[in-house]
Amino acid sequence: MTTAAPQVSIALIAMAGFASGAGMRIMDPLLPLIGQDFGVPTASVSILIAAFMITYGGGQIGTGPAGDRFGKLRVAAIALVLFGIFTIGAEFSGSLTQLALLRAAGGLVSGAVIPLLMAHIGDSVPYHERQAVLGQFLIGNVMSQMLASPISGVLGEYFGWRASFLVFGCFTAAIGLLLAAKLGSAMWRTAPQGARGSGFRLYAKMFRQPSVRLLMVAAFVDGALLFGGAFPFIAAFLIEDFHLSPGLAGLIVASFGLGAFIYTRIARGLVGRLGEKGLLLWGGMGLGAGLLLVAWAPNWQVIAASQIISGFLFYSFHGVLQARATEALPEARATAVSAFAMCLFAGQTTGALVFASIMATAGYRAAFALAGFAMFAVAIWCRLRMAIR
Repeated sequence: MTTAAPQVSIALIAMAGFASGAGMRIMDPLLPLIGQDFGVPTASVSILIAAFMITYGGGQIGTGPAGDRFGKLRVAAIALVLFGIFTIGAEFSGSLTQLALLRAAGGLVSGAVIPLLMAHIGDSVPYHERQAVLGQFLIGNVMSQMLASPISGVLGEYFGWRASFLVFGCFTAAIGLLLAAKLGSAMWRTAPQGARGSGFRLYAKMFRQPSVRLLMVAAFVDGALLFGGAFPFIAAFLIEDFHLSPGLAGLIVASFGLGAFIYTRIARGLVGRLGEKGLLLWGGMGLGAGLLLVAWAPNWQVIAASQIISGFLFYSFHGVLQARATEALPEARATAVSAFAMCLFAGQTTGALVFASIMATAGYRAAFALAGFAMFAVAIWCRLRMAIR
């Protein structure tokens, strides 16, 4: 059994989630500036995103068991400090290769933060209150999606791309040090009595449960249809089909975060009123309808409205899966949440490849329609098959 979790405020935990998420998103507006500085095409600079995401997803296999063995908040704090150091170091990169290596190292340690923080919430909060607290934690992730890219873009435009790495790196390291300080000296001197045994044993124990296998399949499909399939291409659809500027398209996509923020404020009441199966069903069905609306949208204003609604519905649906992940293996929550993150990442990667191919041959609207109809099926499947109330 795990030891009692240290008392750390949800505000600080959400801030740590923001720091991790922001460090991931700062690259988005900087690619052309980095390409110009190193004298390479912007397409070549995309290796920086791939380097980060590969280690971010692949590293989950080790970070979960490490959190269970050595303490979730302890490992998360160390990971944040290291992420900050690697991000600061990127400022001094003399070549694209050096920058790619530092981003890969940053992705490896950053991948530990959010799953371990979620697992800590699982240790600290009774299940009937957990989804509401996870909703509060998600504020940090949502705000990083909304703010990190614009702030990074402004810093890059006025002070150069290196300034963005310096500012976000210092911020991330500072949050990691603050989290470490809040744990107290006793926490660092005492070895936690966490789950022991190899990560492979813990993974094997978890996946022997049929309910866990269903949850991981749902995470994979969630990642494939939404994270990797539909959502990343909406901005390009707005630019190419409706001839919007990249700035306006980015603002419309960012409105997704507004809907997500609304969800975090009323999550507790929704869980009590609809139950988890209701949130899965209606959240998933609503997402399917929203994607069909995007597929048949006559103008960009319709898509803008759908983004706000989709942000709300997405976290209604995805929040249930996250909450269930914290219960997949209670004696080793970090391992369970990391496995969930790995399945989500694998689905995201698969979905990006599949949907990019569909869009290249049949167009954006066909791909969004396919994702919409698939979400209807997924919502019904989750409602019928997953063993939740």
